[in-house]
Amino acid sequence: MSPTRQDAWSQDEDLLLAEVVLRHIREGGTQLQAFVEVGKQLTRTSAACGFRWNSYVRKQYKSGIELAKKQRKELKKQPVTVALEQVQEQDLEGSMTSPTIRGKEGIVTFPEVLHFLEDLHKNAEASSIFEVDRKKSVEKIKELEKKIYYLAAENEKLTKNLTAIEEDYRSLIEIMERARKMVILQDEDKQQKVKFQMDKNGNLERMEK
Repeated sequence: MSPTRQDAWSQDEDLLLAEVVLRHIREGGTQLQAFVEVGKQLTRTSAACGFRWNSYVRKQYKSGIELAKKQRKELKKQPVTVALEQVQEQDLEGSMTSPTIRGKEGIVTFPEVLHFLEDLHKNAEASSIFEVDRKKSVEKIKELEKKIYYLAAENEKLTKNLTAIEEDYRSLIEIMERARKMVILQDEDKQQKVKFQMDKNGNLERMEK
């Protein structure tokens, strides 16, 4: 089983997705078939292709979708033409032609019926694969939602802690500022208490009050 890709979509991948989906719409196919086809080419899941189409690419091709639907209607109006198989000559053991089923519109060959049944089988398989991928995507979304809730709670807790730290820091700054002012006042008070007087020899000497 090929590993699925988780990287971002490139412009070329979006273009391929649009071309395949529009072709299926135009030819009467389903979008699910288109998602499976693109997924195989890009090694992505059909669910991832469907999500990319519905969430982004489809919005870029609104006019293209309308044109493809119009072309599909025109094709349905055209008369059904069924080509008769040519008789294949085989070796001396005999010859055999493909059995046919006769319908109202003409002769439908057995290979055409077989091809139709094969398409039905492929559609059923694609549908089951899409359902599995959808369930996986839902589970992944739930896990991501849980992580988001956890991160939101952690963010709220850290925000509260940061607010408390900021308040403590402001309080500490205020205390330090008050202490600094008290030291300055004490120094000024000491300076005011110091006096000088001149001694007998004419020198200044310090006097305490």
